[in-house]
Amino acid sequence: MRPQRITKGLIGTTAAAALALLLAACGPSQPASQGTTEPAPGSATPSTQSAPETSAPSSSSAAPAKPQPASPTATSAAPQSTAAGTQLCKASGLKATTDATGGGAAGSVYMELILTNSGKSACHLKGFAGVSLTTGPNGQPIGAPAQRDTSVAVQDVLLAPGKSGTAVLRYTQAGNYPDCAKTSAAGFRVYPPEDTASLFVARPSDACSNASIELLSISAFQAR
Repeated sequence: MRPQRITKGLIGTTAAAALALLLAACGPSQPASQGTTEPAPGSATPSTQSAPETSAPSSSSAAPAKPQPASPTATSAAPQSTAAGTQLCKASGLKATTDATGGGAAGSVYMELILTNSGKSACHLKGFAGVSLTTGPNGQPIGAPAQRDTSVAVQDVLLAPGKSGTAVLRYTQAGNYPDCAKTSAAGFRVYPPEDTASLFVARPSDACSNASIELLSISAFQAR
């Protein structure tokens, strides 16, 4: 009976071993990705580590913009003339007269100083005439010259041949000033704007030889 027990034991052991190998072969296999080891505590895991961000280049490091050509401005254009390129009126091409029909007030006489274009070409007046009392056509000025009256705006007055421009001339009576050193004047010496030559307008009047007394004032020329 003993050999039979040994044989049965061997058969049982062999059968158990074969069953264990069969179960191991049929069991589920682990994927390779699950076989990775966990990182040590305190170190970042691969899933939380991201690639470093690349910042955009600052404006100061960018290449400078290519300068654009400047657009033409009004100052680069040819200058325009309000008088269409005509010349200033000169004494040699003008005739001077006065019109005292404007009346007077408080010892003053208001008159028009009229400059007429006696030439063959157009010219223009702009600004104030120089006016003073004088002893005659070739005489010297007497006293203070006319002061500018700026109550009227300056205009560019174009004078065609035969046309005139006017300015308001005020004469204050010399008798209004007790300290006036009176002397006789034959009329007015008139210098057109920006001209060194003069015209003479006959108008006998009293003048003050002391230059501290201002008897005359003149406005800017206007179109008549």
